[in-house]
Amino acid sequence: MNQRRVSLLMSLPRAIAVLTLVVLIASFVFVVVLQPTMDTGSGPIAQPSSDANALIQRGEYLALAGNCASCHTAAGGEYMAGGLAFDTPFGVIYSTNITADTATGIGSWSDRDFLNSMRHGVRANGDHLYPVFPYTAFTQINNDDLAALYAYLMSVPAVTRENRDNDISFPFNMRSLMAFWKLMFFKPGAFEANDQESEEWNRGAYLVEALAHCSACHTPRNILGAEQERMKMAGGEYSDTVAPGVSRPWSAPNLTASTRGLGTWSEDDLTAYLKTARNDFLESFGPMNEVIMHSTRHMSDDDIQAMAVYLKALPTIEPPEPVEPDSIIVLGRGRTIYNLHCGTCHLPTGEGDPEMAPRLNKGSLVAQADNPASMINVILYGPEAPKPALSPKWREAMEEFQYILDDDEVSAVATFIRHSWDNHAGTVTPEQVARQRWE
Repeated sequence: MNQRRVSLLMSLPRAIAVLTLVVLIASFVFVVVLQPTMDTGSGPIAQPSSDANALIQRGEYLALAGNCASCHTAAGGEYMAGGLAFDTPFGVIYSTNITADTATGIGSWSDRDFLNSMRHGVRANGDHLYPVFPYTAFTQINNDDLAALYAYLMSVPAVTRENRDNDISFPFNMRSLMAFWKLMFFKPGAFEANDQESEEWNRGAYLVEALAHCSACHTPRNILGAEQERMKMAGGEYSDTVAPGVSRPWSAPNLTASTRGLGTWSEDDLTAYLKTARNDFLESFGPMNEVIMHSTRHMSDDDIQAMAVYLKALPTIEPPEPVEPDSIIVLGRGRTIYNLHCGTCHLPTGEGDPEMAPRLNKGSLVAQADNPASMINVILYGPEAPKPALSPKWREAMEEFQYILDDDEVSAVATFIRHSWDNHAGTVTPEQVARQRWE
C-alpha cells in the first residue's frame, strides 16, 4: 500500500469527525437559531372572560390605542383587510389581512398563534415576521390584553382578500435571516411595572412603549433597521406619502426633554395635542394625523394624561450641535423670502397669530428637529389637514410652495426659521430639499 493511500486512510476518521461536527453545528443553528422562538403552551393565553361582549369592547379600545386600522386598512380598502404599502430601505412591504377570514385573514389562528405573532414576531405557520409590523413593541402587551385584542379581531367581519407579495430585495427577502436579526436586536417579553414609579407613570409607559409603539417612528434606526436604544425617542425618519401614490421621508421629532423636543411643552400642551390634534404651538399634519384621528383622540382622558406623564419624564437626549449657516448669504436671503411669503401670518417674530398661523419660534418641534424632512414637506406641499376635518382654526390654509420656490430658496427660508428668534437648529441644504420633491 503506497504512502499516499495510507495517509488518506489515516485521515478518513478525522474527516468523518469534522463532517459530523459540521452537521451537528448546522443542526444546532437550524434548531436553535433559525427555528423561531414560540409559545407552545396549552390552554387559553389568559383567564377566560365570562362576558364575551365586554372582552370584545375592551379589545376594540386596545386596537384603537395600537392604531391597528391605520396600517391594516388600505386607502379605499375594507376595514383591517390589509394591502397598505410600506416603503422601507429594504423594499416595499404590504400589511396583511387581519380580519376573521379563515382563508386569507387570521380566522384560522388560535389565540396562541396570535400571541406568538405579537410577542415573538412569528406567523401561525412558523415564519418570521418583518419588524415593519412592530412586534418589537407589541411584545410588551400583557396576555390579558392580547386575549381581548384577539377576541375583537375575531369579531371583525371577515373579508376575503389575498395578501399581496412583498417586493423586497435579496437577501432581505429570506425570512429565515430574521432569526439572526432577532438574536441581535429583539428581546421578547411582557411589560414589567417599575415599582419606583407611580401607577400613572407605569400606565403611560405601557401605553407609549407597548400599545402605541411610539418609538417605532420617534427613534432612529441602524443600518439593519433596528431601533438605536441609546437614542430612544430622540427623533426618527420614516417614509410616508406626500401625495397620492408618492412617498418621501418624514422626520418624527424628539420626544425627550430636550430644549428642541418636548422640553418646551407642558403636560397640558401634550394632552391637548393628543386629544384634539391642536395646542398653542401647532395643529397636527402629515402622518401624525392618522395617529391622533384614528387612535389617541378616542382614548380616555386618564390614559392620555398617563402618556403625557410618561413622555414628559423621558430623559433628555440633545441632538448634535447644529452647523451654523452663512449669516450674510443664507440667512439674509431666507429673511427676505420669509418676510415676503410667511411673515404676514406667522408674524415677523415667529410667534404666530391665533387666527392666522401657528408658532414657528421656540416650541415648534418640527422647526427645531435635527432632521428637517417634515419641515421641508410642509413648505413644499402645505400641511395636510386632519380627516375628518376639524373646526376651522386659521383663516386660510397654508399654500404649497413647490411651484413658487426653488430648492435654494426653500433651503434658505427653512434655515432662517430654524436659526432665528429662540430657535437653534441645523442648516437646511438644497440637496435635502431636492430629496423631498416628487415632481
